Amino acid sequence: MNEIFLMVSALGTGLLLGGMFFGGLWLTIRKGLSSTQPALWFIGSLLLRTCLTLAGFYAVSDGQWERLLACLLGFTIARPIVTRLSGPAENPNRPGQEPSHAP
Repeated sequence: MNEIFLMVSALGTGLLLGGMFFGGLWLTIRKGLSSTQPALWFIGSLLLRTCLTLAGFYAVSDGQWERLLACLLGFTIARPIVTRLSGPAENPNRPGQEPSHAP
């Protein structure tokens, strides 16, 4: 019973870590493209998101590969969820125009 609770908690934590990682990526892209110094946004965000995610994986696993795998599964499940919630990508250079296809 206790082990099942730990695995479900690891899965939920993986979902939260994935939401933070991919949501942060979405926010970085939106802010970075309109910033005067986009390199700071992209590099700073990459370092922060990666460090927080790895620290979360390390804390959740507690030396148990099963918990790490459950956390990784939750992290992976979070990607399509965040992608769907963030909506379609917009091109800031051509607002309101459909992409053209070559004949």
